[in-house]
Amino acid sequence: MSSTPLHYLDLTELSAQLRSGALSPVAVTETMLTRIAELDPTLLSYVTTMADSAREEAKAAEREIAAGRYRGPLHGVPLAVKDLCDATGVRTSAGMPHVRAKIAPATSDATVVARLRAAGAVILGKLQLTEGAVAHHHPDIVPPINPHQAGYWSGASSSGTGVAVAAGLCFGGLGSDTGGSIRFPSFANGITGLKPTWGRVSRAGVFALSWSLDHLGPMARSAADCALLLNAIAGADDADPTALCAPVPDYSYKLDGDLRGVKVGIDENFATRDVEPATVAAMRECLAVLKDAGATVVPVRFPDTSAALAAWTPLCCAEVAAYHAATYPSRAAEYGPGLAGLLDIGLATSGVEYARAHDVRQALRGEFAHVFQGVDVAISPALARQNLTLEDFAVFGTRDDDWPNLLRFTAPFDITGTPTLSLPAGRNNDGAPFGFQLVAGHLEESLLLRAGHAWQRATAHHQLRPRLAP
Repeated sequence: MSSTPLHYLDLTELSAQLRSGALSPVAVTETMLTRIAELDPTLLSYVTTMADSAREEAKAAEREIAAGRYRGPLHGVPLAVKDLCDATGVRTSAGMPHVRAKIAPATSDATVVARLRAAGAVILGKLQLTEGAVAHHHPDIVPPINPHQAGYWSGASSSGTGVAVAAGLCFGGLGSDTGGSIRFPSFANGITGLKPTWGRVSRAGVFALSWSLDHLGPMARSAADCALLLNAIAGADDADPTALCAPVPDYSYKLDGDLRGVKVGIDENFATRDVEPATVAAMRECLAVLKDAGATVVPVRFPDTSAALAAWTPLCCAEVAAYHAATYPSRAAEYGPGLAGLLDIGLATSGVEYARAHDVRQALRGEFAHVFQGVDVAISPALARQNLTLEDFAVFGTRDDDWPNLLRFTAPFDITGTPTLSLPAGRNNDGAPFGFQLVAGHLEESLLLRAGHAWQRATAHHQLRPRLAP
């Protein structure tokens, strides 16, 4: 039996113990619900705890496992989902406490929730997010607290998922990423987050920010755990015609630390210019680890992404405005200033501006596809700084370069639909986590997970435990 506290077990280790009968799904679920009740009034990661249905799911999992009807690695595992995802009988608030309060509870599960349940997972509840999944929380919502260092940012939209996974309030969760909102909360809270290829995971039953930029993906404590979650949620979906029909591989295959034959690229200018030295050092450490695992490290040249950063705003904002047309501006008083500001930009965006931005998007997709003809995986910062303090973020948006600086390393890969993997790399001098990301070509999540797993086999950064969640 592992000496790791139950709530901090890797999903993969917990899964093995549930299958063998060494642990009970009912007992594990009760432990997690108790921990949520004790710690989350301070950490604020959950919007809704679904205790009654979680207990019933745990009992069903226990009966099925005991009877030999094992569904797979998520059977009996307590997970949680971002409160963009519909769950039957539960209201989806999307971080909008006033507007969404008038919406009836969901009548069916989002496809991703249904797939987790079909895999036998126990859904503990729904996790907090920024208003409408943009950068800021609604003024009436206190943002989730970074469990490593309360004076630091807990990330953007998927902040609740980042905090809950890091603090041992679930064994994995779902996030969404439109400009960086799987990756920011992952590095800010010291966990692992995978933004899959656009369309790899269905968006049916999920509240949208920007249709053409939104990605759903897993957030967990390791690359191996993310692989198990992606196995369950990836694939085509009749309810979402944009979900890709490509076959779903076993993402856990070849997570053995062997990277022979894999080419890992770095664009020195892209990865190091105006980036904090500690982040650059962490990326170089990762390259050395991947090389020791058999990979070949080669120089690459990324395309100029400055036009894409400029294009992200009209693309995202116009689509946000279209999605909120029924309630904005007619109920503008119920919106916070962050989301309202993006909506106003979207309403002022012309069709010509949107078309030009789409043209930039298509060109960048082609340019990055060319890059990944010559390299399997590339390394990149996720943020130029190690992390942001709450004081930094309190004035975010008041300077012209705030958005470009924040999104510099993340939004281009939302525009291209390229898969990325956020990996923790340690703590700064204040004890706040930081990290970097790996990037690959379309539908190459397996390569990302193999490389991420090799890094985590050789290091312990993903095992750092928060100070505020003992």
